[in-house]
Amino acid sequence: MIEDYSEYSAPELVRMLGTRFKDYRLRANMTQKEVAEQSGLSILTIHRFENGSVKNISLCTFLLLLKSVGSINDLNELMPEQPESPYLYNDNHQKAQRVRHKK
Repeated sequence: MIEDYSEYSAPELVRMLGTRFKDYRLRANMTQKEVAEQSGLSILTIHRFENGSVKNISLCTFLLLLKSVGSINDLNELMPEQPESPYLYNDNHQKAQRVRHKK
C-alpha cells in the first residue's frame, strides 16, 4: 500500500525519516558513534534526528547520513529520473527552461 504523505507537516516527515534512518543504521550494524565518524556529524545530531526531537534537518546533513549507512543510492527511488516528455518542448522544438504562465 502506498501511503499519502501530503497531509503530513514537514516536522512530522522529518520525525518519520529519523525513525526510518535509525532502522537503516541498525541494519547496517552501525552505532551512532560510527555514523558520526563516517558522516562528520555529531553524535548528538544523530541522536536527536533518530529520536524525533529535531524538527528540521538540512538536505546536506540527510545526504551525509544516507552515505554513512551505505544508502545513498536509494535516492533514485526517492526521486527517479523522469522520461522525456513532449510537454517540455516549446513550439520551436526547444526544451523549456522554465514555466511561465500567461497573464
